[in-house]
Amino acid sequence: MLSLTPMMKQYLEIKEKYRDSILFFRLGDFYEMFFEDAITASKELEIALTGRDCGQKEKAPMCGIPFHSADTYIAKLIEKGYKVAICEQVEDPSKAVGLVKRDVVRVITPGTVIDPNMLDEKKNNYLCCIFLDEKGYGLAYVDVSTGDFFTTEGILENVDIIDALFDELGKIMPTEIICNNFFYDNEIISSKIRQRFECMINTYHEWTFDLGFAEESIKRQLSVISLDGLGMRDKNYSVIASGALIEYLRETQKTSFYHINKINQYSSNNYMVLDVNTRRNLELTETIRGKTKKGSLLWVLDKTSTAMGGRLLKKWIEEPLLDKKSIEYRLSTVEYFVDNLILINDLRSLLKDVYDIERLMSKVIYGTCNARDLIALKNSIKVFPQIKTFLKDTGCEELIDISYKLDGLEDIYDLIDKSIVDDPPFSVREGGIIKKEYNFEIKSLREASVQGKEWLSKIEEQERIKTGIKNLKIGFNKVFGYFIEVSKGNIKFVPDYFIRKQTLANSERYITPELKEMEDKILGAEDKMVALEYQVFVNIRDSIAAEVKRIQDSGKIIAKVDVLNSLALSALNNNYIKPKINTNGFINIKEGKHPVVEKVLEEGLFVPNDTYLNNDESRVLVITGPNMAGKSTYMRQVALIVLMMQIGSFVPAEEADICIVDRIFTRIGASDDLSQGQSTFMVEMSEVANILNNATQNSLLILDEIGRGTSTYDGLSIAWAVIEYISNPKKIGAKTLFATHYHELTELENKLEGVLNYKILVQEKGEDIIFLRKIKKGGADRSYGIEVAKLAGVRGDVINRAYEILQDLEKRDESKPEIAISVSEKEIKENIHKSNNDLQLDLFNIKKSNLIEKIKDIDVEKLTPIDAINILYNLHEESKEI
Repeated sequence: MLSLTPMMKQYLEIKEKYRDSILFFRLGDFYEMFFEDAITASKELEIALTGRDCGQKEKAPMCGIPFHSADTYIAKLIEKGYKVAICEQVEDPSKAVGLVKRDVVRVITPGTVIDPNMLDEKKNNYLCCIFLDEKGYGLAYVDVSTGDFFTTEGILENVDIIDALFDELGKIMPTEIICNNFFYDNEIISSKIRQRFECMINTYHEWTFDLGFAEESIKRQLSVISLDGLGMRDKNYSVIASGALIEYLRETQKTSFYHINKINQYSSNNYMVLDVNTRRNLELTETIRGKTKKGSLLWVLDKTSTAMGGRLLKKWIEEPLLDKKSIEYRLSTVEYFVDNLILINDLRSLLKDVYDIERLMSKVIYGTCNARDLIALKNSIKVFPQIKTFLKDTGCEELIDISYKLDGLEDIYDLIDKSIVDDPPFSVREGGIIKKEYNFEIKSLREASVQGKEWLSKIEEQERIKTGIKNLKIGFNKVFGYFIEVSKGNIKFVPDYFIRKQTLANSERYITPELKEMEDKILGAEDKMVALEYQVFVNIRDSIAAEVKRIQDSGKIIAKVDVLNSLALSALNNNYIKPKINTNGFINIKEGKHPVVEKVLEEGLFVPNDTYLNNDESRVLVITGPNMAGKSTYMRQVALIVLMMQIGSFVPAEEADICIVDRIFTRIGASDDLSQGQSTFMVEMSEVANILNNATQNSLLILDEIGRGTSTYDGLSIAWAVIEYISNPKKIGAKTLFATHYHELTELENKLEGVLNYKILVQEKGEDIIFLRKIKKGGADRSYGIEVAKLAGVRGDVINRAYEILQDLEKRDESKPEIAISVSEKEIKENIHKSNNDLQLDLFNIKKSNLIEKIKDIDVEKLTPIDAINILYNLHEESKEI
């Protein structure tokens, strides 16, 4: 067997260290891939698979891509969930002895992408680290492209660990997760996360999840001697997750990433908690169908002018505030903008010139920026002083405070303005990027180069005169340098001192000693100039990188101004009003509208509705009415109006006085989760269980069609019991909108304190109905299901047959005793089908028993079946003890 070639040995040694990545191995102007990597890449990238001699009997599978277009191919692989290790030459080939040294300079993963062309400019790209043990979890996540780093934790005694983790992951939607073995080995958790969030998830070195190591990792990154000042004292789970995440970045990025210079430690108590189902059901940032921004709340509110503002607005929507003072601060600022349309337009005009400073600075830190990026940074900074002045001159306390915090960065602007040409080339290694006035040596070399080229023009003219060859010209290429080109027909006029250099089909190329001497001077000057320009550029880039914290802070302030301005513009465009905030626990909305549905309907078609909820007599609204009448839209609009208030936005209503809610829960619609072995009904009940276990009196609950996934009596029993539990102040007592087709639930208004009936109005015209979309007090007596089916286009003969069956069922129902509903055990359930007399007889028998004292004041003759069943159940429970 032949030995491997030196190059292939080098490749395999490097590949061994990066077995989980596709290795892009730099050979000349190409990145080459070999063996399994080549087979995978050729398939995924749809490029030709060839072979290369590797010193073995059979050739190694090989494919390659041009290095100058690598970004496009890398993006495709990352999108498909692969890691890519970039292997470059790490020494000058001209100085290398033997094989040029190569090594991996960066590993690109879904969570470590920084190239703006591979990212959605208005979305963060989060890399997440999870540490889990029996007592709690730590969660840390970072957007490497902006430098934003966050961490939180949950302790078992305080939270349901898995639910809390899912809530956080649903908010950040990571593209990549690294974790410890304990987390990964829990197949139920890891597989559920992988399927729900469709992201890469892998374990990381177990030793990085050591508390001592993690502390040192953080200290080294942030250049601090203690974690106390970071708000992370006694936050061991956060420390472990953060330290491991930083180490992962060190291992993959292979460079300093000091744009990550702050860790934001937070608690879920700082923001309204929104679980994954609620975010999806309310369509906060994307639609349920299509996963598009259009049709979401973000789509309605996003009038931002910058990418940074777009990302911040999305974050605000995902993290509604709980602090009344902070909400009022945002609302007051938005109100000032709303009252000053000229200021809105002036700021929008300036903000449109601001590029994505956060991601520009990441490229500066990584050393991948070019001169055009610095010009983009300069043009962005140019408007900062004007924005400061506008804000300061408003007289608005909140905006004046922002103006003081905004650094104008005039020194950064001046540095770039004095050094970089206004329209630089794309490459930083070909010269022409530094202004000649900025550096005397560059100026001298450029003048020498220019003078040399002027001399060449004179030589060309002189040689034409001397030889009489009118089409003689001086040209240049990288292979032969400068040359004199003469057409075939004029070769007889070529003088003796022309030295033939190259023969072409239609011409000959020559050099002269004089031309060669000038070439050395010109090219020598140009080579020195290009090398010097690049070095000067690197120095400028490093000077800007040293100010990364100042530039990042200014970028965040600009983003904040952009978001506040956007919310004001949305309020003006949509006639929103400023909501009031109360601390008395009630929600009072007059003429409320759904912000998205109103937007997609023709003007004037949306029917607004009022809402009143409190902690007393109006805790639970049981809403009845036909499908498609607007129950779901109405309930969602209430949730969205509350959420909009808590992000600091004006709301779609005539009046709104709203209390702060700690959580919004939604249970809307139904779908199977077959991958997890869960039916529609199981999914529904899982979501209901989550709500009952986590809702508080300060929560807002949106429940639609609870119990519809099973048989009528089971479903009705569950819905009944859920309302009883939610409405009970000793259990939950939360403000709730409960839509149902179980008209029996309207009885609860007279049985449970705090439960009221509301219905969606419809107008009947013969066998047809018209949806009025208006909600008013009272309960509906039927669901109009067949009429809705008719509107949906179900065949006429099926509709007619349905009416016949309905009439037959109603006649049968009239001939049978009323059915009672109960959630009792088997003994009591056997009584459900008894007649009134049987139930009353049971109660008479009980009166004769030892339990007579319990029911001595009950008038059995006046009891309804449901009352009788409930009493029987309670007595049954007490009899167990007796």
